Amino acid sequence: MLTLFLILLALGLILLAILKFDIHPFLALFSGAILYGLMSGMPTELIIKSVSEGFGGVLGSVGLLILLGVILGTFLEKTGGAIVIAEKILSWIGKKSVNLTMMLGGYVLSIPVFGDSTIIMMNPIAKSLSVQSKVSYAATMIALSLGAMCSHSLVPPTPGPIATAGLLGADLGLMIFWGIIVSLITLIPGYIFVNKFVTKIPLEAKMATNDTAPDRNKFPSAFKSFLPIIFPLILIILASIAKYPTKPFGEGGFYTVIEFLGTPFVALFIGALLSFSLPKKLDKKMLSASGWAGEAMLIAAPVIFITGAGGVFGKMLQNSGIGDLVSSGMSGASWGIFLPFLIAFALKTAQGSSTVAMITTASIIAPLLGSLGLDSESMKVFTALAVGAGALAISHANDSGFWVVTQLSGMSIRQGNKSHSLGTLIMSLSAISVIYVLSLFFE
Repeated sequence: MLTLFLILLALGLILLAILKFDIHPFLALFSGAILYGLMSGMPTELIIKSVSEGFGGVLGSVGLLILLGVILGTFLEKTGGAIVIAEKILSWIGKKSVNLTMMLGGYVLSIPVFGDSTIIMMNPIAKSLSVQSKVSYAATMIALSLGAMCSHSLVPPTPGPIATAGLLGADLGLMIFWGIIVSLITLIPGYIFVNKFVTKIPLEAKMATNDTAPDRNKFPSAFKSFLPIIFPLILIILASIAKYPTKPFGEGGFYTVIEFLGTPFVALFIGALLSFSLPKKLDKKMLSASGWAGEAMLIAAPVIFITGAGGVFGKMLQNSGIGDLVSSGMSGASWGIFLPFLIAFALKTAQGSSTVAMITTASIIAPLLGSLGLDSESMKVFTALAVGAGALAISHANDSGFWVVTQLSGMSIRQGNKSHSLGTLIMSLSAISVIYVLSLFFE
């Protein structure tokens, strides 16, 4: 009971530091980890070891993935490749299915690009389609935001899912495969919600008189735009398949090549290199410290350091013997896959950031995988997805994504809560339901 109290106290202080005093999540998590170690009576040598192993271990496996993923997304965003992808999806689905187009467009773009950036980039399309089709602007905007939020929390190489998979030791190829399946199924209730309820919210899109069309002559082709996203995902999934016990690709040279190219950081490095072909002319300044590459590193740095601090917190919990405590205290309980979901759900709702909620939850759950019966290869993946499902909701006034949606569209706070916030709750509950059912068959 004392250990459980200390964990809750450390978590409470972390949340208080972030919410009340606006302290950076890295400092809050790192300080909380050290404080927990001292309060639980761990030897100072073990505390120091936990810090070095937790921080170094996580950054060695996850930091590169986050950075390369952000570089890829930055080049897609800056070159107009993201717009090209959105418009190609629009041409496939058609303007008659406006809400479906916006939802799938937001979904695809938010895999390589941050969710907030996706919504900002695609807002002009959501606004234009609303005017052309005479569909409520609230519906096109919420379809976009829910699509973006869904893949943002469930599909690597978005930083949150990558960090969660790394912290829990989940296979990234399987995480991508099942993440796509779970998230696409999760879009269905979100789409029904938008079509049945959000379309009834009266909101008219107001076109700005100074809106200028981007220079489409400089945009990359659709093939070049999709390639940096699709190619690395295929390589990672193929490598996961190659490692199956049945060895479907054999054990010769082809297997060796696929295993190497499908190593997550190699695959994402190839994706980043492919993204360098997107500009009409690659200027060396784009790759400089003050260019697009430097900007991507500035964006990625906070996420990487927060992930490292989460690794320290998780290692501190592990070395304090939390696993033995849980295995004895929860021997008669059957929390299973729902415990990581509930923790992530509570943290996301309390402090607003999906990434922080996912990293913190994964740090807590990692030492408990064996005790909760979640330590098989497939269950690690479903656990990581359960964390992402919890981090989907509830997006409200403490989440930057909520303000991006409401301020860009002109929604009132009440309208935002009835549409965006409620939509994230519906999708979160839908996602964990799908994950639970899948875990019964693929345990």
